[in-house]
Amino acid sequence: MYAVVLLLAVIGAFYFYGTRTYGYWKKRGVKHDRPIPFLGNSAKNFLMLKNFCDTSSELYRKYPRERVVGFYRGTDPELIIRDPELAKRILIMDFSRFYPRGLLPQREVVEPLLRNLFFADGDVWRLLRQRMTPAFSGGKVRAMFPLITERAECMQARALRLAAADDRGRVDVKDLLTRYSTDFIGACGFGLDVGSLRDEDSIVAKMSSKIFQHGVKECIVNLLKSSFPWAFSRVNSMARVEGDIKYIVNEVQKQRNYRPSGRNDFIDLMLECKAEGTIVGKSMEWTTPSGEPEVATLEMDDELMAAQVFVFFAAGFETSSSATSTTLNELAHNPAVQARAQAEIDRVLAKHGGKLSYDAVKEMTYLEWTLKESMRVFPSPGFLVRRCARPFTVDGLTIDEGIKVFIPLAALHNDPQYFDNPNEFRPERFDPAHFDPRNKYVYMPFGIGPRACIGERLGLMQSLAGLAAVLARFTVRPAPGAPRRPVVSPAADLVQTICGGMPLTLIPRKTI
Repeated sequence: MYAVVLLLAVIGAFYFYGTRTYGYWKKRGVKHDRPIPFLGNSAKNFLMLKNFCDTSSELYRKYPRERVVGFYRGTDPELIIRDPELAKRILIMDFSRFYPRGLLPQREVVEPLLRNLFFADGDVWRLLRQRMTPAFSGGKVRAMFPLITERAECMQARALRLAAADDRGRVDVKDLLTRYSTDFIGACGFGLDVGSLRDEDSIVAKMSSKIFQHGVKECIVNLLKSSFPWAFSRVNSMARVEGDIKYIVNEVQKQRNYRPSGRNDFIDLMLECKAEGTIVGKSMEWTTPSGEPEVATLEMDDELMAAQVFVFFAAGFETSSSATSTTLNELAHNPAVQARAQAEIDRVLAKHGGKLSYDAVKEMTYLEWTLKESMRVFPSPGFLVRRCARPFTVDGLTIDEGIKVFIPLAALHNDPQYFDNPNEFRPERFDPAHFDPRNKYVYMPFGIGPRACIGERLGLMQSLAGLAAVLARFTVRPAPGAPRRPVVSPAADLVQTICGGMPLTLIPRKTI
């Protein structure tokens, strides 16, 4: 009898723990779906049946009259923002209350590779941003462009070989552009000839694919971290790539005798940061008794360098390769748009002696509109996320400290309320003469505000150069049997990771 009572008590306690937070949104009058014990509204996410971008988009569409929608990731109450004006307040006007991205524990970072500009919060983020911003100036991007051109030419050569090897000219452009992005990052970031466009078994290309690896193990780790953070928060989810990243950083430092080499690349910047010693700035987290910001400091050691290298790889190769390959896919299904883009590329290249250059790409305005329209249809980051650092109240809505808020970019970008006939691929939407300025807080593929992507300028130039290189040599057409839209991994999280490749037919152009 006592055993039965004890068992029931244990079951009851376990059930209570797994449902203890589920009255949070009801008490606050925020609409939400009914949660499942321990899994909340994220059962399909944890079980790798649906990615979170799809989940947030579904909730966005399900509650069209609401400014916000509540949901539970495991047992954590979180919030989806549907209102662009509220998104503007969170990302810009009230940034001091929403500066954390909220992807790490609030006070302690336990995974070495996640102490980087993207994941870090508070003073670590501010000091890193302060020191790293100069590496992504317009002048730096222009100086890097010859390296971009070299990789674009290598990509053209590989595409020609692959198209010739298939009797239908079928090429997986996602793989092709992932290799281009990987080689570009290796060259511009670290001064390395990665060679993934030449080498099928490139070590760096394999390492890159590990970064966005999502399997059963990763699913279980995410569920345990969400449900039992006090027990599993110290599990290192990036251990699979930590050794590779640290090896690259150590080898490059050795080659440069642990001093800046004059290449002005990303590793040089890190070495300069390290040589300059302690990074000093005003704290955004702590104040003195008089109310003034305390002095915040940060040491750029080898571990912190490795973390920045990690995010440079992760942020660059997947997002850029997805953006460029999905743009080619859209052009394959919209031949009139493709013809106009190719006419512009031909005209500009003829003016610049047939060579890709920084100035040439800057003149390809219609190609840029095309890329931006593709990122509207399919933004690589399906959502933006922030955590409330201090209680925030607006129009009767209170967001408590610690609550994460999500801005569902994929849903906003494809909402007919903001973009008429959103299923139509129409680059002219991004003609400055026609773009609705109110959509500035709807269309945000690089984020916006103080935590906007630091590499936006570099990412755009890399992607545009890759597109121009392909379209100058090839006309792209749909591959027989290939899906119309990219297939996104159901296990994807922060980035909409394309799975199964993106095959297209590449037809060499007779007139270049």
